[in-house]
Amino acid sequence: MTGRLVLAATPMGDVGDASPRLRSALATADVVAAEDTRRTKSLASALDVTITGKIVSFYDQVEISRLPALVADVAEGKTVLLVTDAGMPSVSDPGYRLVAACVAENLAVTCLPGPSAVTTALALSGLPVERFCFDGFPPRKQGQRKTWLSALATEQRACVFFEAPHRLADCLADAVEVLGPDRRAAVCRELTKTYEEVKRGTLGELATWAAEGVRGEITVVLEGAVLVASDPADLVDEVERLVEGGARLKDACALVATAGVSKRELYETVLAARKD
Repeated sequence: MTGRLVLAATPMGDVGDASPRLRSALATADVVAAEDTRRTKSLASALDVTITGKIVSFYDQVEISRLPALVADVAEGKTVLLVTDAGMPSVSDPGYRLVAACVAENLAVTCLPGPSAVTTALALSGLPVERFCFDGFPPRKQGQRKTWLSALATEQRACVFFEAPHRLADCLADAVEVLGPDRRAAVCRELTKTYEEVKRGTLGELATWAAEGVRGEITVVLEGAVLVASDPADLVDEVERLVEGGARLKDACALVATAGVSKRELYETVLAARKD
């Protein structure tokens, strides 16, 4: 019998989002590797499912130490089910190392699709999201966060990321400083839960709202940049805003330059404007 690793998405809040395949997998897997065993047991109870296999914890701090035993279980023909607290394993949650380890041993890996905060937030944002990137959690330190935001100044894809509620206000304030107050975004809070809320608006509006304090699990969708050919003089303020956020002048010019304006031309224009 061939073993396999099964990645399974779990509900973000509403247990009604659990798929029949997840219910079956929880009931039949030989091993259930869970980010939080207590939450997984509670989920199984809410689904009226009895977990008959062995349950082991699989969170960030023990992920590497658990790999050999779990890979061995799959190699021995067992079904190992990997679940996290909510959403899809490996997406800013434990999982990718176990997938990589199984792939390296040429073992079977499959996935039970289901709830995802990323795609749910994109769908609810009201923004153009036919092309998007996912960027996990922003850096915690302000300087690093501003550098990260600077890289999004000319990113034409929508960007979706997670943020801790106690850091959201600072993150949005930095985004206003680096990207300007008019870039549109959506802050999605407590997706699929009782107090689900989606706030849509400009970064300036959202920063003002968040300053009062926000609670719950947060997913942010940032509108992609709209780049058009411009007179280099029209781009000087944007370059200087990135520099104030911590970017080097040459890097800022490279980020802001458009198809109609070269990096060199923009760099020389900024220097000339500073002399004036």
